[in-house]
Amino acid sequence: MNLFRSVLTWLVLAVLGALLAQLLLQDPGHVLVRFRGTDYSTTVAVGVGILLAALFSLVLAWNLLRLPFRAWKRHRQRQARAKLSEGLSAYQRGEYARAEQLLVQAADAGDAEAVARAHAARAAHARGDETAAAAHAEALGARHPAARAVLLAQQALARNDAPAALAALDAPAAQPLPPRGLRLRGEALAATGRSFDAYGLLGALRQQQALPAAQLDALQAQWAAAALQQAGDANALADRWDALPQTLRNTADVVAAYARRAAALRWDEAATRAIEQALDARWSDTLADLYGRLPVSRLDQRRAQVERWLSAHPSSPALLLAAARIAQAQGHWPQADRWLHRAIAQGAGAPAWEALGDGALNAGDETRARLAYANALRSQRGDALLDLPGRDLRQQIADTAAIEERDAHGLPRLRE
Repeated sequence: MNLFRSVLTWLVLAVLGALLAQLLLQDPGHVLVRFRGTDYSTTVAVGVGILLAALFSLVLAWNLLRLPFRAWKRHRQRQARAKLSEGLSAYQRGEYARAEQLLVQAADAGDAEAVARAHAARAAHARGDETAAAAHAEALGARHPAARAVLLAQQALARNDAPAALAALDAPAAQPLPPRGLRLRGEALAATGRSFDAYGLLGALRQQQALPAAQLDALQAQWAAAALQQAGDANALADRWDALPQTLRNTADVVAAYARRAAALRWDEAATRAIEQALDARWSDTLADLYGRLPVSRLDQRRAQVERWLSAHPSSPALLLAAARIAQAQGHWPQADRWLHRAIAQGAGAPAWEALGDGALNAGDETRARLAYANALRSQRGDALLDLPGRDLRQQIADTAAIEERDAHGLPRLRE
């Protein structure tokens, strides 16, 4: 396509030149130039030729005069590119002092100042000279404001100074921020307790492909959970929860954050309902354990819900421990004791032993309480456990028996 356009352009110029030559031959015209009392006369064709020759001579002379300067500029650019390449190679090899020196020289002499100074700042940071790193970032000045903002933000976050990072990234001259700047701004917002604002940047980060999809999904869950924890009141919590996609409202960490914040705001029904809906959609031992530990009321409803889940997950240590905690909160210690022993047999570990010690202590059995607390420590260290009195062989076999798990339709559930 470019060749065709070039040929067409030259054909049009040739036709125009032929028409102009024909006009000049038919009527050559007359040109008279008077300069300091002397007349110079010629035809139009000759005058045009003299003018073009003069212009050509001026252009040629100008290019000849510029030739040494252009050669020197190309030489400096070649040297700068060589120093840039060598400096980046030295940086990759870990030769940070040499890399910094070469990159500063490349920045001073070449056109790749932003790249060279950015890597010089990283080299200075790698060798522990934060003052030099900050100086390299400031040297970008107004010529490369976005690169300067990104470098200053990276340095501020490295020393856990999120407000300084935000101040650098929010500078008007740095807008619009590049993808890396948006990601750093999200990290700085989350670090300053503004995770809801950080969550709002995810759309732009996905659009610009600032991170792989898996990392963006992880950040989405992390910032969503933090935003729920930072909700100031029940209305803000409800608005943030309703704005989340359904996939996040079934994610264990996000649901746990919402439930904890709702419980802290004394919104008991919302806290328990969120966990119930998430567990009905996708089972999670983490949420089952939290369901039993939530400092909320609704004990009868929670106990009925746990018993319904136990029919489908009878060997879940987290669910057995949750059932025991709810029964203990209701004052039903004998049933809580049975569930705790089964939870321990199914692998609940130190939390179940600790709950068993608390229950025994409240029941006035200090000997069993001491043994239970000792076993809590031993299970954490992986030591052999002490035997508790009062548990016969039949009860121990019942605790360890594997009960067949069935789904909502009564069919056996395959183990994962």
